[in-house]
Amino acid sequence: MNSLFTIEEILVLADIPASLHTTFLRVANGLHQHAEYPKEKVFELFARMLENPKKFAYSKNKVTNLAKSIYDLQKEKVFIPLSETGKSFLPPPEPAFVLNTSEKQEVTEFNLREAPLPYAIFGREHIEQGALDQMKTAASLPISIAGALMPDAHQGYGLPIGGVLATHPETVIPYAVGVDIACRMCMSIFDLPADFFKREPHLLKRTLVENTKFGMGGETGKKFDESVMDLPEWRATKIIRDLKDKAYRQLGTSGTGNHFVEWGVVEVFEQDDLLGLPVGNYLALLSHSGSRGFGGTVANYYSKLAMQKTRLPKSAAHLAWLDLNTEEGQEYWIAMNLAGEYASANHHEIHAKIARELREKPLKMVENHHNFAWKETLSNGEEVMVHRKGATPAGPNDLGIIPGSMTQPGFVVRGKGHDTALNSASHGAGRVMSRTKAFENITRHQLNKILEETNIQLIGGDLDEAPMVYKNIETVIAAQQDLVKVLAKFSPKIVRMADANRKEGRED
Repeated sequence: MNSLFTIEEILVLADIPASLHTTFLRVANGLHQHAEYPKEKVFELFARMLENPKKFAYSKNKVTNLAKSIYDLQKEKVFIPLSETGKSFLPPPEPAFVLNTSEKQEVTEFNLREAPLPYAIFGREHIEQGALDQMKTAASLPISIAGALMPDAHQGYGLPIGGVLATHPETVIPYAVGVDIACRMCMSIFDLPADFFKREPHLLKRTLVENTKFGMGGETGKKFDESVMDLPEWRATKIIRDLKDKAYRQLGTSGTGNHFVEWGVVEVFEQDDLLGLPVGNYLALLSHSGSRGFGGTVANYYSKLAMQKTRLPKSAAHLAWLDLNTEEGQEYWIAMNLAGEYASANHHEIHAKIARELREKPLKMVENHHNFAWKETLSNGEEVMVHRKGATPAGPNDLGIIPGSMTQPGFVVRGKGHDTALNSASHGAGRVMSRTKAFENITRHQLNKILEETNIQLIGGDLDEAPMVYKNIETVIAAQQDLVKVLAKFSPKIVRMADANRKEGRED
């Protein structure tokens, strides 16, 4: 039998209160005997936990309950600092993350072109004038190279939502990426029949309620996979480091506004090698959310910084850019890409937890960003920075998801690689009514009536996301037949959104 720990051995790490001696001994000996941890590994785990009890208290690990006890003491201003011996068991610090440049961007004033560059508009008859005007301004930037407007477009800040803009490859426009950086769609398709809704409606509803959190107060304790938090980019800049703890707490949660997690039925129309599923109907889980408070804070900070550094006429002020050859540009680029990894991990957390509840593994997972900037090459060989703000990548080998509303269907699509659309498609149906107008013109009775007529169960949600505020998704899809091929149709059944009292300001 392995030799057991003594409390004297453990007290070498730190001056642990007597009330926790028994618990430390029980955990230490359990890890040593049953999990077969060498004593050095137990000491290292305890040292890491004592250094950051909050992190260990809010994740699923072998010392979660013990960490909660220590964190509770911290909240009462009782701290347990590591001794010098205890610190020696900590792993060596990781090397600092080094930016590619240390140059600061100078403040520069720019004028717009006398006339905008030509750009493609898909479904012009479905697009409001405000969005058309914004796209015209974006195409007049001195750094613009090409552009396109998707049929779901509506007015936003800077670039319209549904706008695609290619600029010089070393420039990035924070407001052309959007406030919710890396907002994305994710769908898990299961090998379960459509009538599962009739057989297990309570199970499906419970999995949504118990495994989703929305809004500013939405945080999770138990994590399925927290490896995204180990990426070295979390050490890159002060703003990222300051946001890491919040990002960790919000990992596996969703935002407000049009964000959702919902059950539905996917009908696959034809066999496609990229989708890889036989024709038929399947149970599916669909989610829409982004990079939470982390992405929102990064977007606001660097949007303001860009507007300070790049001075443009008032009509184009929100289209200010950062130069990637400067420190500020590199900082934003690193943070934006990290937000992409983090947003994907958020969806994977939700989907993995719900799949575990069903004791099923998805046959296929489809996902895509739609608020992001990518370095790409145009058909003429020119390298550019492509901003897709509320637009789905639709290259010839891109799978994407274009949702409708809580009562309208969504579609799984394969891109056709349309050059004048900059390999893009819409990201949804698009709004026809602002959130303010929705609250002024739609009643709860009207919303309940349409939910009843369409047999949709809604958990949470509010009037600003009522189906009436959106364009007809079938019309929007028809306007982009040259851009995407529809492979499957998703029909929502049980929809989970943020509660009405958990709203945050959202651009889209």
